[in-house]
Formats: sequence, structure tokens, C-alpha cells
Amino acid sequence: MSDIVPTILFYLLVFTLVVGVLAAATSLGIARLEAAHPPTGQFIEVQGVRLHVAVLGLPRESPGAEPAVVLIHGASGNLEDMRLALGDKLALSHRVILVDRPGHGWSSRPGSDDYASPARQAELVAGALEQLGVCRAILLGHSWGGAFATAFALAFPERTAGLVLLSAVTHPWPGDPGWYNKLASLPYIGAVFLRTCVYPLGLLLVDRLSRSVFEPQAVPNDYLRRAAIRLVLRPKTFYSNARDLALLKSFIAAQVPHYANLRMPTVIITGDCDMLVSPQINARALAATLPCARLLLLKNIGHMPHHAAPEVVVAAIDELVPRSAIHSVAPALPRSARRANSLSPQTSGAG
Repeated sequence: MSDIVPTILFYLLVFTLVVGVLAAATSLGIARLEAAHPPTGQFIEVQGVRLHVAVLGLPRESPGAEPAVVLIHGASGNLEDMRLALGDKLALSHRVILVDRPGHGWSSRPGSDDYASPARQAELVAGALEQLGVCRAILLGHSWGGAFATAFALAFPERTAGLVLLSAVTHPWPGDPGWYNKLASLPYIGAVFLRTCVYPLGLLLVDRLSRSVFEPQAVPNDYLRRAAIRLVLRPKTFYSNARDLALLKSFIAAQVPHYANLRMPTVIITGDCDMLVSPQINARALAATLPCARLLLLKNIGHMPHHAAPEVVVAAIDELVPRSAIHSVAPALPRSARRANSLSPQTSGAG
């Protein structure tokens, strides 16, 4: 019995040292990450939350500044992903607002799970847009950001000029958020995991995970650095992302019955090779529900159509600008009338 106690103490000491080394490596690595990817926009405080936004393109009072185009990133990302794919292109002819969702990029977030709700995040961003003088906007949401965009449109229909939904999560799906997101959410153990293991494991896995997100397309050159993707490896950001993913399915299930109320012009864009967000479960089902939507099913494109086919996305936004002016004074067009509105025979798919 006397030999067991020293053995236990030895292993406890080794465990403590390993945890200490990993925690120190994480702290040092996070400091370097943040120095390499500082904020690139401005901060707006809304209800105690500090939101990081970047404003590009046309000045606020110039012709064509309304409706603004608001770009909402998906899970594990931040506004730099949208800037890289679409921001500078759209800024040539639009007022563009890039947003770090609460808890992502450089936006803050309280610890409550209330802030994992797309509707709560949309409420906060609506407050930031009001401070920026945005009266009406075309909302573009990618993946998880699609749930945000639809939640925003349901809560603020008078402020939503149109929707562009890219590989958007809109309906409940089989599966779970992944073991690492579950582990990060556990009491006590999750906190240790976040502060010791996420950063070193993430560095090892991020290249492979990025390839799986983009396939069958290649990851754009220097994407991880240019889109500041590794910022998600920070403990607070990773936890926010984990809770977003863990709670999304229940939120979506409650939102589905309200989709018929989305009467603004909507373009739904998805790739037929998307293995992360099923086009059948999400895009096709939503297109069949909305009274004023059109579906573009892109051939041989995966989960990142804004990178693989940015010209299609820009064209979809440009198409909504004149239609949004009509929508503000007239009811939504019936399905038979909107069939005539198309981007191009090469890119349009079955609606």
C-alpha cells in the first residue's frame, strides 16, 4: 500500500507538468496568432457585446449605398473569409458590411448559451447595422451563417431587401457536431481541453479539415493565413463555435415552420458535391417552401461556392438590387412570374 501512494503522486506530477506545458504553449501560440491577425475593421457596442465589423465600398450617403450588402460567415470562420472571397469584388459597386459573428474573429460574446442562437446573434448585428446607418440590406449567409440570415429576415423583414443563401443550413439533419465540440462543452474537462489541447491539435489537423471543407475544389493559395482561420483555435472562440454547432439543430427545427413568411427575393446557391450541408435536405427543401426563391445548383462544386464560383454569387446579389426596390413597394412575385428571372442558363439549376 505504501508503494502505491508515491506512484500515484508521481503520475499526478507528470500529468500536472504536461498540462502546464500545453497550457503555456497554448498561451504563447494564441498571442502569436492574435499578433499575426489583428482587427481589420471597427468595433461597435450593442447591448454590452463588442462587435467587430468592416465597412467597404460605397460611402454611406452615395447613390447605390442602399441596400447595403451584409456578409455573414459560417462556423469556424470570421469576416476575413468573406472579405477574401467576395468583399473586394462587391465593394466596387455596393456598400459592403463584413461582420464577425458574436464570439468569432474579434467580436466578444457573453458566456450564456443564449448567444449561440442565430436569432440572438441577428438581433445584435441588427443593432450594429442601425448604428452604421443601414436601413435595408441584402443578407448573404454561408453555411451556419445561412441560419443567421433567415433568422434575421424573419425578425426584421422590413429591413431585409433580399437573401442570398450559400450552402445554408436550414433544416434539421442526421448526425452530431463532432466529438471535439462535445468535449469542449463538458464542465471542467472541457475547460482543460480548451486551454491545453485545442491549439496544438488544431495546428496538426487544420490543413486536413480545410481540404475536406473545400473538396472537390482545392483550398485557395495561403487561405489559412489570408482568412485568419486559425483564430478559431483560441479557447473562447473554439468554445463559442462548439456551442453554435451543438445548439443549431434545435434552433433550426423550431424555425422551419416560419419559412413561408420569408417573402423577400431570395437566391439559394449550393454545390451538388457539398458533403457537409446536404443540398437535398436544405437547399431543395427551402426552395420548395419560400414564396419568392430561386435555387441555383452548381455542378461539381462543394461547400464553398463563394470561393469556387464568386462570379455567380456576385451576379445573384446584383440581381436582387433592382428587385429589392420593387419588393419594398409591391408584394412578392408568384412562383410562375419569378421563373423568368434567371442569372444564366449555365449556372441556374432546378428550383
